[in-house]
Parts: sequence; C-alpha cells; structure tokens
Amino acid sequence: MTVSRRTLLQAVTTAGVAGAVGLGQIPLAAPAAAASQPGDVVGKVTVGYQGWFACAGDGAPINGWWHWAQNWGQTPSATNKAIVAWPDVRDYPATYRTAFGDLGNGQRASLFSSYDQSTVDVQFRWMKQYGIDTAALQRFNPTGGEGPTRDAMAAKVRSAAESQGVKFYVMYDVSDWTTMQADIKADWTNKMRAHTASSAYARQNGKPAVCIWGFGFNDAQRPFAPDACLDVVNWFKAQGCYVIGGVPTWWRTGDRDSRPGFTGVYRAFDMLSPWMVGRIGTLADADNFYNVATVPDLAECSAHGIDYQPCVLPGGVGDRQRAHGDFMWRQFYNMGRAGVPSVYISMFDEYNEGNQIAKTAESQAWVPAGSGFLALDEDGTACSSDYYLRLTGDGGRMLKGQIALTATRPTPPTVNNGDTAAPTAPGSVRVTGLTATTVALAWTASTDNVGVTSYRLRRITGSTATPIGTADANATSFTVSGLSASTSYTFDAQALDAAGNVSQPSNRVTATTTTGPATDNLALNRPTTESGHTQTYSSANAVDGNPGTYWESINGAFPQWLQVDLGAATQVGRLVLALPPADAWATRAQTIAVQGSSDGASFSTLRSATACTFNPASGNSVTLTLPGGTTARHLRLVFTANTGWPAGQISEFRVYAT
Repeated sequence: MTVSRRTLLQAVTTAGVAGAVGLGQIPLAAPAAAASQPGDVVGKVTVGYQGWFACAGDGAPINGWWHWAQNWGQTPSATNKAIVAWPDVRDYPATYRTAFGDLGNGQRASLFSSYDQSTVDVQFRWMKQYGIDTAALQRFNPTGGEGPTRDAMAAKVRSAAESQGVKFYVMYDVSDWTTMQADIKADWTNKMRAHTASSAYARQNGKPAVCIWGFGFNDAQRPFAPDACLDVVNWFKAQGCYVIGGVPTWWRTGDRDSRPGFTGVYRAFDMLSPWMVGRIGTLADADNFYNVATVPDLAECSAHGIDYQPCVLPGGVGDRQRAHGDFMWRQFYNMGRAGVPSVYISMFDEYNEGNQIAKTAESQAWVPAGSGFLALDEDGTACSSDYYLRLTGDGGRMLKGQIALTATRPTPPTVNNGDTAAPTAPGSVRVTGLTATTVALAWTASTDNVGVTSYRLRRITGSTATPIGTADANATSFTVSGLSASTSYTFDAQALDAAGNVSQPSNRVTATTTTGPATDNLALNRPTTESGHTQTYSSANAVDGNPGTYWESINGAFPQWLQVDLGAATQVGRLVLALPPADAWATRAQTIAVQGSSDGASFSTLRSATACTFNPASGNSVTLTLPGGTTARHLRLVFTANTGWPAGQISEFRVYAT
C-alpha cells in the first residue's frame, strides 16, 4: 500500500511558511514568459489523477478495497477506512455497498471503483465539462502486486481521455521504488510508451510528456543519488520525451525538503512542478509562498529555459483549510499576478488526504452517519458537490486571460440548477417471462417533478450492482439477455431525470433461467489460443464464465483471432458471443468470421465474415447459427474490424450443440 506523499512531507512544512505578510502588502511581479509555447501542458490546467480505488467484486486483479480501507481485504467501515473525505457518487452508474452506516439522508453508503470503465468515463467527462485540459496519471512501482491493476488503469484512462476529449500523460512516482533506475526504463519501453500513440496523449513541443515525481526529496522514501536520477532524466529525453520533474518545494535553494547536490538534476528537466501539499493551509501561507517561492522560482526557471508548473490545491477538507474556496482562489490569483502560465492541481481524486476537487459530499446528508467525515459545508457555507471543479474551471480561465485577473473569487459556492429532486424509485419490479438465456422484467413508472428521462437496470451480485442496460422514459419493461441456463439472477431498477438525479433503487427481484435443449456451454473453461492480447486481457477470459472479464486482441493490427479447443470433434449449432454488460461498453459492430478445424492446423470457413452488433441495451451479445450437421473440435473467431475499438473484443465465447 502506497504511503501518501503528504504524510511524510509535513515535517518540512513549518520551515517554509513562517513570516507571512499581509494580503495588501505584496507587490505585483512582472509577468514572465514561459520557456515553451502553449501545448498540452504549457499554458494548461493539469490535474493529478490517482485512479487507485478498487472494490471487492469489481473484477480488478488486486481483488480488494484498494485505497478505500486500511485493510483492503475487509469492507470499508467507520473503523476500517483509508479516506478522510466522502465522495458524491450520484453520477456513477456502478457503485459498491460498504459497511459504513447509511448516509444522513438514509441512502446506502456506497463507493465507486476506478476499475470500472464507467467511473473513469464519468470523471473525465467532468474534466471536459469544467475546463480541465490534462490529467497526469499517477504510476507507482508497477513491478509488485499492484502492477496488473495499474496497467489496466492506464488503458482505461486512455479510453476515457480519447472518448471525452481530454489529454493525459504518465506521471511516475518513485516513492519506495528501490529498483527504480532500471525498472522505470523497462516499464516505459515495454508498457507505457505504447499509450503515446493515442490521439489523447499529451504532447509538448511535439514530444510525448512524461513526469517523474520524487527526485531530490530529503526523506527515506526517495533515497536516490543525483547521478542515478540524472541518468533517468537524460534517458527519457533521449527517448524523445518532454520530461517534467515533480520536485521538492525548496528545489531552488537546495535545503529543507530538498537534498543538496541536485541542482544539475533539476535543471535537466524540461518543466519543474514543485510540490505544495502540506506546505500551506491558509491565505496568509499562500501569500507568503508567492514571495518566497513562486516569484523567485519562476524567475529561476525563466533564466534557464525551463517551463514552470506550480501546484494549486483546494486544501484538506478534514483540516478545515478550504475557507469555502477562498484558499484555492487566492493561489490562482497569486499565480495569475506572477505571470505563471501553467498549473498542476493537487489532486483530482485524492480522497485519502482530502485534497480532491472531484465531487464530494456537500453536507452531512451525504456523509455516512458515525463516520466522522466533514462535508464541504464544514465552515457553515453551503457548497455544491462540484464546487471545486467549478472553481478550477474559473481559475484556469483567469490564467488563460479569458476572464479578468481578480482577487475576489467569482465562483459562487452553490448554483441554482432548478432541479435537485430525484425521481421516485420504479415500483413493483417483477418477472414477466423466462427462457434459458433471458429474463423479462416489468415495473410501475416512476414520477419526477420535471420528468423521468430513462431507467437503469442493474444485476445484483452480493453487494455489487452492475448496470446491464437502459430503457427510455416511456418504457416499463426490459428483457435481459445473454444469460446462462438454470442460473439464479437478481435485478433492480433506478429512474433518472434530465438533471442527472438518480432515484433510490427499486425492490429487488430474483429469477432462475430455465433449462433448455442443449444448454451446456461446450466452451466453458476449455483451452484457448489466440493471435495475441493486450495488457492482461488474455483469451482465457472469454471462456471463464465471467461476463465482466474479456479478451482483447493486440490493438491496431487486424486480422486477429480467438480459438477454443472443445477436446474432441463435437456437433455444434450456435455460438453466443458477448461483451461486458456495463453501459460503458457503448454499442459497436465487430466483423467476425467463424472457422472450424478437426486438428487445429487446417481450418475451413463455417460462417463468412459478418458485422455483428453488440448493444448494451439488449444484453451486449449476439447469437451466430452454424449450418446443420457442423462438427468441429477447434472453433476460431476471426476479427477484421471493430467500430468501437481497434481490436477484437469478447467477454464470453459460448458454444452450444443446437
């Protein structure tokens, strides 16, 4: 488990905040030009993105309550928590119930998983909506047990950035990474460099951006010598990268939180981003740092042709630092009057330290009872859950000259969106029909003060609710397809309105699918082979019986194929192919041909290439029938196109006799 940066850096804080001057006594500094022209980093607002929250049952390789709980193997509760602020989860399609007490409004206390693609999509949609340009994906030592989950998160961030129109880059945190000097090069070469091919990967001066956070810090977590650090910086530059340094606050003076002897390392970076969390906590602190750090730091960077990206932080919720936005705005104002062109927001989703700008509980009505968490209204001023996202958007506009430089915060803590009332829960959810692979559901319509816009259907597994499809506002029925025969399933439904308000879940209903003819899946847990796969998405995922795991071929290299060995020549009549049922898997068409073989070497075409449409609203599955009398031991799917992703993708490859 990664120790927070703030915990180990607070010891050096007091050395930097003494002697704060009054707000009216600070002279304006002359604006300084950036070393580089605006790009995806220079002249932009970047947020630090942890993406490190997982929940039991979400399918993540780490298989636990990653970063939500002190003991990841146990459900988070008031006595097993690793966060100090509670997120507002109303926008997330999938959440996971915890052992915290109910929220103050009586709703269940549930948390999101960063491993759900739908979660990352929502968070990057917020970035786009609120004017955030770029996300720096935090990447800690990937060689240990957290590695596979972090690898998968990089792919999910890439997907979300591409779909939402936000830039991203990889930010390595070298904390506690003892073999960093060799490992970081191998990780970039073998894994992370591939993501620079994305249209969403941030580039500066025509080069892919990469950040290394932690060189030069004067603590036991980052004991690296200057020569080793300089070697890494120069190696990345030799790879054609624009290299950002997340450096100590006192990098320029080489004391306090900075080790001596690192000047050469600091000056080797293309951009410097000094750390600030734990250094300041009041408006007076922010103004003092304007004098003792921001202005001289910017001058030093300008003198050496280095770009400058200082931190702006909202303040710790639990530390009562935020002053309903005045603390953060003072930092934006100080950056603006100093002429700083680029800022790094610390952080987007840091609920562990309470410095997050992502949507947060706005009052005790949205906080678990007995948890001890404070909400955004802790100082008596009501703030909407998205307040710090809105504040960040306005701060970015001010730094870009789109609104006037002002010391007075222009962002109101609350906004009147005209509709804060959630619809009533769908009533009397019931089963109206069953087959071996489908369950038909119906319900009584919800009501809303403005109007229901859609219904969300969910499958319940333990404490996990997974979205499986949507129905429009006028519908009161839905058929869940792609199910297994003789299997018990539990479902519920929610109603949504145009303002994004989500109802409480309906009653839950359980149904068992029927036993039909030849219902045994002949491919279940059989050996597989493949043309190749990306990340951890191997071919075995397609026959494991879990619709949440999937095979994904090598990207951008059609044709690709997936093959199953039935063990002996077998009569086969139909194939059922599926993608994960979550709404995040948007409708896509994959062009697929089916081939058969008796020996695994010589294949014949059983079904010519066909465009197969996978639609989450109808179960995200397709059925392919084969000619009567077809017999094969080896069945191969050949993919030549996919409108949703440049690779073949299958979560379930099921084979039936008839």
